Amino acid sequence: MGEQPPLIDAPEALESLIDADQAQRLEQYIYELPSGDAARAVALLDEPKRVKLLEMLSPEAAAFLVDELSHPQAAELLEDLPPQQAAAIVDELPSDEQADLLGQLDEEDAQAIIAQMAPQEAQDARLLTRYEPDTAGGIMITEYLAFTQDMTTDDVLRQLRAKTDADPDAYANYDIQYAYVTGPGGELRGVVRFRDLILARPQTRLVDIMIREPRLIRADASLDELEEFFDANSFNAAPVVDENGRLVGVVRRSAVEEALGDRSEMELLRFGGIITGQELRTMPTGARAVRRLAFLFPNILLSFISVTIIAFYEPLIESLAALAIFLPLVANLSGAAGNQAVAVSIRELALGLIKPCDWFRVCLKEMGVGLFNGLIVGLILGLIALTMRPDLVGLALVVGGAYACNSVLAVALGGTIPLLLKSLRVDPAIASSPILNTFTDMGSFFITLSLAALTYRNLLA
Repeated sequence: MGEQPPLIDAPEALESLIDADQAQRLEQYIYELPSGDAARAVALLDEPKRVKLLEMLSPEAAAFLVDELSHPQAAELLEDLPPQQAAAIVDELPSDEQADLLGQLDEEDAQAIIAQMAPQEAQDARLLTRYEPDTAGGIMITEYLAFTQDMTTDDVLRQLRAKTDADPDAYANYDIQYAYVTGPGGELRGVVRFRDLILARPQTRLVDIMIREPRLIRADASLDELEEFFDANSFNAAPVVDENGRLVGVVRRSAVEEALGDRSEMELLRFGGIITGQELRTMPTGARAVRRLAFLFPNILLSFISVTIIAFYEPLIESLAALAIFLPLVANLSGAAGNQAVAVSIRELALGLIKPCDWFRVCLKEMGVGLFNGLIVGLILGLIALTMRPDLVGLALVVGGAYACNSVLAVALGGTIPLLLKSLRVDPAIASSPILNTFTDMGSFFITLSLAALTYRNLLA
């Protein structure tokens, strides 16, 4: 074994091994590098060094590295490679990872890679990319054991041994707990536990020891349906069938949990204004800027609408300058309250607990919370205003009362806007926040300034 690289920062160590053209030590270092360090180290390499890194690694080691990265980051790496080299790496990945990774690429790039893959791997990849990524078909694996119902246990075991003798790694990517029994047309007939398969007499037919009418999942089942299925069943995996009942794959509980986590991350990014739900700082600056502008441009108009209210009350603000201190405070706190309601509605929509037609019930539920919290926070704001300007008791009443009123408005809007957008087939995670902030700003400015105008009429006389 060669000399180990010095214990320095992972990006520096990786770059030094690449510069020194030490492929063997580089490969060893990749296998020993924690996944979190691997992602950061690769992100800090410039494009030529990222390409050289993959060129120096064997397809197996490159696939190991790619599997340690997030799908967007891994897709960036593959985009820099010729299709043939990228295909050699993708060939080494499990089928569900292949589908996820190819789904991140442009259609043209993905098809170019699939065309260079091994025939069986390419066939599986084309099958998986037919399905939407957030369905059972999109996250299933095609590494499973299936045998026809007329086979005996002896037939099965001899077939498994023969394949292993020919290729010791033939089942390396298989999570073998069950064998699936199919009919003449590939339709799922039953499931055999591997324990029963091994312990049964040699001439026992699979049809005699299989579990009939097993619990299964349709290939077009959504992530929410998959989550519900695995919550109700203590399975580690379940068979996936197409519209004709043919077995096409197996979906694992761990894959569902990972997909739900990925969806939550994308929703969080969209909620923060990253419309595509994906962005890394290793992506081209121009592309990142354009994507962000797509979110910022509409906000220019929405923000302008809200500040026109301030312009209307400009004489009052000039006469009562202390108002300028509390206007943004009331607006920001109202927006925060509204965004809490948005988050709950988006979550309940994802879980299927509410539908757009439930807007009135959601609105009433939120208004109760908004009134309770609005009175408490409004009282605190009023005391703050009174402490800062004890000579302006009316200002304390204005600020406290304005927040209490606007809190009710903010949470009512925050709860119902996602439902309205959902009914219009607009992604609530993208559009809810800017729309809500516009209306809460308008509401807070209008209510605060209107109450102040009524309280200090003499200043406008």
